[in-house]
Amino acid sequence: MAYAQRRELSGNRTMGAFFTAVVVGGLLYAIVTGLAYDVVKKSIQDLKTFDVEEQPPPPEAPPPPPKDMPKVPPPPITPPPLVRMEAPPPPIQTVTTPVIPPVAPPPAPMSPPPPPRKVQSAQSAKGDLRTLFGADDYPASAQASGAEGTSQAQITIGSDGRVVGCDIIRSSGNSALDSATCNILRRRAKFTPARDSNGNATTDTITTPPITWRLEG
Repeated sequence: MAYAQRRELSGNRTMGAFFTAVVVGGLLYAIVTGLAYDVVKKSIQDLKTFDVEEQPPPPEAPPPPPKDMPKVPPPPITPPPLVRMEAPPPPIQTVTTPVIPPVAPPPAPMSPPPPPRKVQSAQSAKGDLRTLFGADDYPASAQASGAEGTSQAQITIGSDGRVVGCDIIRSSGNSALDSATCNILRRRAKFTPARDSNGNATTDTITTPPITWRLEG
């Protein structure tokens, strides 16, 4: 073998050994580094840590005031200004007047039917009523006082033909003569009663003729 060939082979071996050493060293470094990282990580987890709070230093007491310093009175307390608030106006109360429906007036009572119309007036059964009076009917008190006069009456005749009411409408001027006039008419006068449109007997009112009371001379 030539010298040049031996030198080339020697150089190749040296380079191969160098690369082999670099590769082995890199593997060893990686192994060592990984193991060291796991150890450190486990140590950190096992380590019990705690925080220590720092206590602040106590405050320093203020220095005492000098003895010759004059005492200053505290400032007067000024009350806050009064704020006058206007009272709100009272609410307006709305008075609602209830609507009362008008009450319908009660129906008017039915008026009674009109009485039957009178068709025939009462008639004196003895004719002229003045014939009922005589000299013996003169009241004694009127004779004693010499009283004379004329009376006229309005009489009411019942359905039986009897005089049921008497009112003096013209006085003689003497109460005894007026009373005697009505008393005689009630006792002696007889009438045919009046008749209505149905033919039934009904009441009637008539006025007597003037009845003169005169003393015989």
